[in-house]
Amino acid sequence: MCGIIGVASEEQVTDKLINGLLRQEYRGYDSSGLAVFGKDSNQVQVIKRAGKVSELQNAIQAIPMRGNTGIAHTRWATHGVPTEANAHPHHSKGEVYVVHNGIIENHQELRTTLKALGYDFESDTDTEVIAHLIHAKLNKKSLAEAMKEAVKDLEGTYALGAIHIKEPQIVVAARRGSPLVLGLGTGENLMASDQLALADYTDRFIFLEEGDLAEITPQTTRLWDKTDQEVERPVVVEKALGETIEKGKYRHFMLKEIFEQPEKIKSLLESQLTEHGVPQEIFGPIAPEIFKQVEAVQIIACGTSYHAGLVARHWLEGLAGLPCSVEVASEFRYRNKVVAPNTLFVSISQSGETADTLACLRFSKDSGYLARLGICNVPTSSLARESDLVFLTKAGPEIGVASTKAFTTQLIGLLMLTLALGRNHGLSAIAENSINESLRALPESLEDSMALEPLIIKMAEAFDQKEHALFLGRGIQYPIAMEGALKLKEISYIHAEAYPAGELKHGPIALIDSEMPVIAVAPNDDLLEKVKSNLQEVKARGGELFVFGHSHEGHQDTVTQFIELPEIPELIAPIIYTIPLQLLAYHVAILKGTDIDQPRNLAKSVTVE
Repeated sequence: MCGIIGVASEEQVTDKLINGLLRQEYRGYDSSGLAVFGKDSNQVQVIKRAGKVSELQNAIQAIPMRGNTGIAHTRWATHGVPTEANAHPHHSKGEVYVVHNGIIENHQELRTTLKALGYDFESDTDTEVIAHLIHAKLNKKSLAEAMKEAVKDLEGTYALGAIHIKEPQIVVAARRGSPLVLGLGTGENLMASDQLALADYTDRFIFLEEGDLAEITPQTTRLWDKTDQEVERPVVVEKALGETIEKGKYRHFMLKEIFEQPEKIKSLLESQLTEHGVPQEIFGPIAPEIFKQVEAVQIIACGTSYHAGLVARHWLEGLAGLPCSVEVASEFRYRNKVVAPNTLFVSISQSGETADTLACLRFSKDSGYLARLGICNVPTSSLARESDLVFLTKAGPEIGVASTKAFTTQLIGLLMLTLALGRNHGLSAIAENSINESLRALPESLEDSMALEPLIIKMAEAFDQKEHALFLGRGIQYPIAMEGALKLKEISYIHAEAYPAGELKHGPIALIDSEMPVIAVAPNDDLLEKVKSNLQEVKARGGELFVFGHSHEGHQDTVTQFIELPEIPELIAPIIYTIPLQLLAYHVAILKGTDIDQPRNLAKSVTVE
């Protein structure tokens, strides 16, 4: 959500700023801009445009920008509509320029105060108050010193980049609640909200901690913590980050990431699953001692990660015999909680920077939980650094906004957690070995599911003119139905809802007619006969039924289209049944002509409330 980049260099920076914005397009945005000035310049050149970064590129071709220091931004609108005036950077008196990711909650009162001091406002954004506030604090101070004072007056979240007309080789950055990373180069240093934005220029990174402030020049970096004490942070070397962020032969990143799932899961299993099963140490060196004490599990997540948690509840309660509660992070953080003794707190996030999830994680620290486990795709993320235990899903960079491979690798991590905990809570060795064998066979079954794409393309044609859809599932497959509905609405903009199939008759059946396609997830499990009865209820009311299952038997007279999936054990089936729903959403979106990798109004990493 929003993309920030800043560069202080001995070379020209405009192309690097633009490339950094392009690398962050997947985060979601609606306008962009940059501010640049050179070593000897006393002028800052600013260009802003609503729409795609390509609009900004076209403007720069018409008005070339040359400079050695600059900041740039892609904006995802919160305060104020997506217009050129509301796009970043924002300035104060043409002297201080700021880019910002986050939300300033006390911006109205700050605006009133700053207006009384004589500052004029040109936008509707909360960000503009930051530029004026820094300017008001300057008073012969350096930009870094003014920033240190200014952020103390801010309430809310921010990742900031700022430049000052009188310090033309300096970029100052600060973070609270939103990620920032520095990149260390040769003759230049960089900052960004995403490591990928810097991957073309360096493989050495410093991740700012909560409350940190940094100053970069072409030759130096300085950091201060939230108490204004100068500190050093570790340098992390990560090579070849850019290798996996090209579409290759695929039309969209989303399709590429769908088809990467068998190999990603195979690699994850080979690195984490031994001949003796799941080593508890893969969650951290202290995991064996903690897992012995666990008596309950609390899972917190948002969106797709929440659906992974709902699947895990079936595993944790059914296999490990542990009570498990799963809640949406944005709701959990705002209610009074009763924490059961020896509860393991589990937070799930692809990016590890999801604002609501991080807020819950931080709340949990002093709330009586036994320990905090993070399940995450980014080893350097805030969630990974702030958790006591970590499981890394190793899905690689996920560029498509609609999560695919992150979801299935999260499911693998959660099933491994279930096995690791179950060992201490009565899960038999026979049952554990059976599940391990099913996991080892999973990549091949996933490949079989990928081979169904031609049938799914044909099925997608039935959705081209539809505006609504209903997804049904029961038991452990109900969260998969929820995930299928989410994918369809995210990228095709079809209104889609998911219901437990048994709940159909308690209201949603009123929606059923020939214009409401119904998609059912119906593997051969203990609930299949119940699902068939629910599908008969749909058929009797003229509904079109699209069913994913293992056997067509008993469905012949009911369904409009049936797609047969490989037979797989019930506990592993949610991972397999996810794949055709992802492909269905993708191919419906192709027919609808939507922006699949960057769907409207959405952001990949949601770093604001």
